Amino acid sequence: MAFFQKLTGQEQVNRDLLLLLCIGGFYALGVSLSNTFVNIYLWKQTGDFRDLALYNLAVVTMQPLTFIFAGRMAKQIDRILVLRLGVSCLAVFFVTVLLVGSRAHQYLLFLGALLGVGYGFYWLAFNVLTFEITEPETRDFFNGFFGVLTSSAGMIGPIAAGYIISSLHGAKGYTFVFSLSLGLFLVAVLLSFFLKRRPAAGKYLFFRILKERNENRNWRLITNAHFFQGLREGTFVFIISVLVYVTSGSEWALGKFGLVNSFTSFIAYYAVSRLIKREYRMKAILLGGALLYGAIFLIVFHPTYPRLILYAITIAIAYPLLLVPYSSLTFDVIGKSWKSAEARVEYIVVRELFLNAGRVASILAFLAAVALFGEEAGIRVLMFVCGAGHLVIYWFVRRIRFTDGHPERERLLLRPKLAGERGRSPV
Repeated sequence: MAFFQKLTGQEQVNRDLLLLLCIGGFYALGVSLSNTFVNIYLWKQTGDFRDLALYNLAVVTMQPLTFIFAGRMAKQIDRILVLRLGVSCLAVFFVTVLLVGSRAHQYLLFLGALLGVGYGFYWLAFNVLTFEITEPETRDFFNGFFGVLTSSAGMIGPIAAGYIISSLHGAKGYTFVFSLSLGLFLVAVLLSFFLKRRPAAGKYLFFRILKERNENRNWRLITNAHFFQGLREGTFVFIISVLVYVTSGSEWALGKFGLVNSFTSFIAYYAVSRLIKREYRMKAILLGGALLYGAIFLIVFHPTYPRLILYAITIAIAYPLLLVPYSSLTFDVIGKSWKSAEARVEYIVVRELFLNAGRVASILAFLAAVALFGEEAGIRVLMFVCGAGHLVIYWFVRRIRFTDGHPERERLLLRPKLAGERGRSPV
């Protein structure tokens, strides 16, 4: 522990925080090995962007629905059990892909739904645990160092998977890679047993926290920002990987793309986590959003492999600049909102609801654009429109205002009293 504190320059890290980082790291490595190549695996079977869109639409539709259900579970049972359930669903997903093999394209909606359920359980628990385990003083560090772990996994996973798949004939490479992911998920589950139990109690206030947007200006602004974050992520998550594969013609080239992206991201996350202070958050969010939108112009007209590599480097710098301060700001807004301690689960659920609503809108817009303009032109239109999502984030977060830092005082200043609270005196 002392060595880790000296290495990172942080004096306030604790055992649970380190364990959560390790769990997130193993999960990230398991996903990075397989997730990108699942899209390619399905693409090779269908060759149609619309099929991939439907698969990903099932993912982002089931994920928020699972978040709502998982949120209720997290208020009734231990959050750690919800985390394990999510990883287990992801394991079942990869087992199913292996079992159906070359017939996977016939089960696109089922596979997407299963993956969405796994994501929903896992990320609900992980986000809630992040909120509970970190403090305002350690959140920038946690988000930054988690980005370092994710980037490290992103460096190792795609290049290793690309090499394995390219080296082995037929579907043997995919079988080996997917099986390796199962083992990593198992390690993540085992590590979760060392986390301190965190049972919850109280009513599930999902609809109450959803309505809080009408009363709490900061909460409304941050949830709107998450919708536009999802607007880009919904389709870019699969379009870019397929463009790399189609342009290069090999999984090995896709693995190298992932290596370049993650290596750059690794350095950028480490730098941002050490250098970006609270007073620079807004400038960093604006710069990151502008870089992400500008990167689109590198590939929208002539997506050659060298241009895609340059795109990978650019977004790898932009994402840490945006996401580290943006994630910390989000948790700060939640932490200063009505009953944040009691309703932290519900705040996370509503946040993810808006994020995935943006992703659903993005994929539906993609399907509409392809139907109206054809595949090539439709993708270009979508990149220009939905690609601006991260840039729009700044327009919302720049208007977030904190007062004296006291949660209750700020809540009362931000909104009028609710009907049930009228006549009460502030404590």
